[in-house]
Amino acid sequence: MKRTINALLVVVSVFILSACGGARENGDLTGVLDRPQWKGINPYGMVNIPSGTLTVGIGDQDVMNTFVQRPKDISIQGFYMDETEITNNEYRQYTNWVRDSIAHVLLQHFVEDAEQPDHMEHPPIDWDYPIEWDEEEDAGVLEEMFYEGDDRINGKKQIDTRKLQYTYYWYDWQKAAHNKDPNTSRSDFIGEKEVSIYPDTLVWVRDFAYSYNEPMARNYFMHPAYDDYPVVGVDWHMAMAFSHWRTELWNKYNAGQKGVIQTEDYRLPTEFEWEYAARGGHDRAPYPWGGYYARNAKGCLLANFKPGRGNYPEDGGFYTVKADAYFPNEYGLFNMSGNVSEWTSSVYDENAYSFVSDLNPSIVSRVPDEAPSIDKRKVTRGGSWKDVYYFLQTTARDYEYQDTTKAHIGFRNVLTFMGRSINDDF
Repeated sequence: MKRTINALLVVVSVFILSACGGARENGDLTGVLDRPQWKGINPYGMVNIPSGTLTVGIGDQDVMNTFVQRPKDISIQGFYMDETEITNNEYRQYTNWVRDSIAHVLLQHFVEDAEQPDHMEHPPIDWDYPIEWDEEEDAGVLEEMFYEGDDRINGKKQIDTRKLQYTYYWYDWQKAAHNKDPNTSRSDFIGEKEVSIYPDTLVWVRDFAYSYNEPMARNYFMHPAYDDYPVVGVDWHMAMAFSHWRTELWNKYNAGQKGVIQTEDYRLPTEFEWEYAARGGHDRAPYPWGGYYARNAKGCLLANFKPGRGNYPEDGGFYTVKADAYFPNEYGLFNMSGNVSEWTSSVYDENAYSFVSDLNPSIVSRVPDEAPSIDKRKVTRGGSWKDVYYFLQTTARDYEYQDTTKAHIGFRNVLTFMGRSINDDF
């Protein structure tokens, strides 16, 4: 009884100190009393993927990779994942934000009568001021943001998309962890890259020889008819830069919100996180819908891919389809097979399964675009609208070079779950 009373007194004391907003010492080991409380988040447009295990390795039909994709049991920490691929309209929020922020920098130079550089080819991003500009009223100041002279088509005034540059940063945790010199400057582990962020719309022409796809090149990213379709024409760097911007946007907005603290970064999934999520909680499931066939009982195709020899529209699409088309898997994720292949953060290595860890396995490496091609390979997963049925398997691996844009590759983000992915009362 006495022990219970003492415990209650300690609890009451802690409560009083917390209520008063103080962190005064009282001789007891109470921990820091003014810590913010973490109640978790519910990221918009994302679903929660709980921690768990899966067996990776070859699929039943993957005979050629028997010796390089050896079966392996791995464990994956819980995370949130976008329920759909990033759409054109979501990516346009990003390009418009960068456009407006650059315009704001130019206007600030003009308003403050500051000495403007003779040639501000890529003005910096301004995070600290409201983004607001009037294209007509400020036309003189912002003229350098538009195509000029002979670069204009039929005299139309259009934004020079080459000016839309975004610099993103990262911390090289692997390099820092293996550094043994305590005097090394932290800046030695901080990387940065400036990226042209506007989608490469010419992929619709470049990727197909002797094929008329110019209407897609003109309209796919900007026309409202395609707002809810997955963005394509983005390389690996562009997807990484978008993830950085999305993180900064979230953190800047919530910086002044009471009780909201910085979370993990939005990022690309590792290839193993992607495969784990694609299976929808069913280990060894060959496809996101769980079965072995691409058609349901009524004969309808279950994904957007190339089902025959040139019969693209048989699945209900022609090129891509809306990001939330078809039925989601049991985690609530749409189009984990087909529609567009998706970038992951992982480096492609044929024999990766033989040496990666069984705890959150990942191979991450950043190399310059001048590096040998074999070092620039990044894993893509899921198959696409122009791929045959084989690539729709959850086990199927493919790759593309980090500086390459394609009409069939997009991406989605993940966010690591903070805390335990099961009931804390367990």
